Amino acid sequence: MLSIIYSAAINGIDANIVEVETYISSGMPIFSIVGLPDIAVKESRDRVVAAMKNSGFDFPSKKITVNLAPADIKKEGGIFDLSIALGILAANGKIKKENLQKFCAVGELSLDGKIRKVKGVLPISLILQKNKIKDFIVPFANRQEAAVAGKVNAYPFKTLVEIVRFINGELVCKPYVYGEKELNVAIELNCDFADVKGQHNARRATEVAAAGSHNIIMSGPPGSGKTMIAKRIPGILPSMTFDEAVETTKIWSAAGHAFTGGLISHRTFRSPHHTSSSAALAGGGACPKPGEVSLSHNGVLFLDEFAEFRRDALEVLRQPLEDKTITISRAKNSFIFPASFMLVAAMNPCPCGNLGHREKECICNPNQIRRYQGKISGPLMDRIDIHVEVPALKFSELSNLDTNAESSAKIRERVVKARKIQTVRFSGSGIYANAQMQSKEIKKYCILDNNAYEMLKTAIEKLNFSARSYDKILKVSRTIADLDGNDIIKANHIAEAVRYRFFDRS
Repeated sequence: MLSIIYSAAINGIDANIVEVETYISSGMPIFSIVGLPDIAVKESRDRVVAAMKNSGFDFPSKKITVNLAPADIKKEGGIFDLSIALGILAANGKIKKENLQKFCAVGELSLDGKIRKVKGVLPISLILQKNKIKDFIVPFANRQEAAVAGKVNAYPFKTLVEIVRFINGELVCKPYVYGEKELNVAIELNCDFADVKGQHNARRATEVAAAGSHNIIMSGPPGSGKTMIAKRIPGILPSMTFDEAVETTKIWSAAGHAFTGGLISHRTFRSPHHTSSSAALAGGGACPKPGEVSLSHNGVLFLDEFAEFRRDALEVLRQPLEDKTITISRAKNSFIFPASFMLVAAMNPCPCGNLGHREKECICNPNQIRRYQGKISGPLMDRIDIHVEVPALKFSELSNLDTNAESSAKIRERVVKARKIQTVRFSGSGIYANAQMQSKEIKKYCILDNNAYEMLKTAIEKLNFSARSYDKILKVSRTIADLDGNDIIKANHIAEAVRYRFFDRS
């Protein structure tokens, strides 16, 4: 007896449809799985046998062959347990085969027949839409993820017995519907810019960075508030669109990272430790999975102690900062992961951290300072739009109990207003913020008045900025003009943008 049911394999952040073909024939009782399975898939034999018996089903003492087609795609994980069990039950006459063939089923089986959560359900749901497979059986814990994109009937279950009864028509189950209330859950942020003491220049720089999605690096002594400011940036960014939320959730789902289910509707904030390897940042593995740069897609990647990261790990950032994607190549395949993030970096000015401190003395010699700052290559620093100094705070600033300090909500209003201007400006071009402009868009939209032109010319000649720094100044000044509501870039906008090239001036 032969039975067929659909399942799916995760390939990077995408999925491939897999046909699970089960054939039961007379002969020695052998249970084999073919079709390029990994060890976890081969181990499903033991899980399936125990789950079926503990659910009250007889396991056939015959030769059982399960083929996972196509055979040239590697299959990994426990995601195929459920489809293999259903295929055996159908081939053994316990499920109507004609009913089974219209379903795609994913889920890991526990030994008592319960269905466990699996990763990658959203990418699978999206690929089912493209292949016009409408009925999707999923673990109960994956119900929101399976239904969030719509157009697929997601049937969530907790046990194998329930699924068998459902397919045979003995149990009625309605598709799970992902509601609007779940989609628009408000995220409560515990971090507010009103808590930040002083640092008006750094606060303004982060507002400009958020308004144009610019990368920013903050340099200052320990305890000056760099990390505190960085953690508050997601609270002033615009809300994600539905497409952004789907894309972000798809990455997290494929990576197997825990989240509440449904869409990730808030900007992600990732802060990897400075000991992280290049593979941890970029992604990798035998079957490559997204790294930190992809998990921060549409959000913020915060690298504290920037100069303490390994040189090879930092250089990994160069491609995604430029192309907004990262490519992971292997012998048999290559994977392209989205990586459109806002980089926020923080570092000390020197190894001891006291260079430029108002009261503490720096004990580093010039060679140590040059070596420390030289850990960040010039090409990488050129890709960071805004450089800002965050000095140590005075006692008067620390003890100031200003109850009228500007909140994140007020700053966010200005940021959202500036982003709306950019949305209209770049409509239909695939660009959503000033930071993404290329030479063509810079020439078209960065129009300077005469005073601004002369100021930019003087700054470039006297400070010897690179060509990429020239473009960064124009992009940042365009954002500053948007915050002011001006179509033309003026001299004060250029002056502020030049001030944000701290390391170039150093």
